[in-house]
Amino acid sequence: MTSEHDTLWRLCTRLGCVLLPLVDQEPWRQTRRHENLRTWGISTVEGERLIEVFTALAAHAAANASTPPAEFDALPLRAVADAATGKRDIELLAGLPDTFTGSRDEQAAGLFRLYAYKGGQYSRRLFQLGTEVRHALVTLAERSPEAALTCGDVLRQAADEASPLQ
Repeated sequence: MTSEHDTLWRLCTRLGCVLLPLVDQEPWRQTRRHENLRTWGISTVEGERLIEVFTALAAHAAANASTPPAEFDALPLRAVADAATGKRDIELLAGLPDTFTGSRDEQAAGLFRLYAYKGGQYSRRLFQLGTEVRHALVTLAERSPEAALTCGDVLRQAADEASPLQ
C-alpha cells in the first residue's frame, strides 16, 4: 500500500515534470533558459532535470509533509514559487522520500543533494536554478486567467494538453 507521503511526493514530482513543457509554449523561453544554463556552466539535460526535482522539492516544502495528497490540488502555485527561493537547500532536502520508484528521480535527487553539500559554486548554481524555478512558476501563474492558480490547475492543464483532440 502506498503511503500518503509517497503519494504526495509523486504529485510533487508530476508538477516538476510538467512545468517546463507548459512554460515552453512560447519557444523563446526554452532558448533563454538554455542560454542561462550554459552561462552558469550547467548542461541543458542536467539543468532541466535539476529544475524538475527542484520544483518537486519546493512543492513538497510548500505542501508540508503532513498535507494529505487530496489537498495538494488546492496548493497555490505562488506558495511553491516562494518555497523555491525562500527555503534553504538543506530545508528542501528534508522532503525527499526514503526510497524512489524510479532511478531517474533518485539520480536527480542525488545530484541536488550533491550540489547542496558541496557548497561554493554548486550552491550558487542551486540558487540560480531556484530563481529559474520561481520564474517559471510565476510565469505560469501570470499567464493563467485564474485569479490564484493552484498545483491542481497546472496538473489538469498538462493532462488536457497531453490528451489527443477529439
